[in-house]
Amino acid sequence: MQIHIGAIGRLKNGPEKQLAAQYFDRVKKSGRAVGITGLDIKEYPESQNSTDAQRKAQEAEKLLAGCPPQSVLIVLDEFGKDDSSIEFSTMLAELKDGGTQSVSFLIGGPDGHDAQVLAKATRKMAMGKKTWPHRLVRIMLAEQIYRAITIMQNHPYHRA
Repeated sequence: MQIHIGAIGRLKNGPEKQLAAQYFDRVKKSGRAVGITGLDIKEYPESQNSTDAQRKAQEAEKLLAGCPPQSVLIVLDEFGKDDSSIEFSTMLAELKDGGTQSVSFLIGGPDGHDAQVLAKATRKMAMGKKTWPHRLVRIMLAEQIYRAITIMQNHPYHRA
C-alpha cells in the first residue's frame, strides 16, 4: 500500500524539514516489511485569494488533484476522530490487508478544509484537541505512520 501526504504550505529548510525527512525515511525503510510500499509528499503553496471560502476552494482543488487515483482519503481535521497510536496502526493495517492500494492524508491550510474535501473523505482524523501549526502536524503524522509500522512489526519503538 502506498501512502501519500498532501499538504498546504511548504516546509522551509531547517529543523522541521530535517525531522520530517528523518521520519519519511524511516517509513520508507521499514514499511516494506509490512506492505507499505512507499511514501510520497506533495506540498502546495497557500492560496492568496481574498476570502477564506475562495482560499479553501483553491487549496481543495490542488489537494484532491494531487491524490493518486482511487486513493482512500483521510483528512486531518480538528473535528475528526482522535485515535490512539494502536488504533491508528490497526486502521492502516486493516486498509492494507483489505486490498487498499493507496491512502492519502490531506493537511489543509490555515483556514481548514473546503466542504468538497470533507465530503470526499473516507475518514476525518484529529491530532488531539489542541491546535497545532501545520508544519508540526506534518512531522507528527509522519511519526505516527512510522509508529504504526513499528506496532505492526511488534518492534519495541512503541511501548504501551
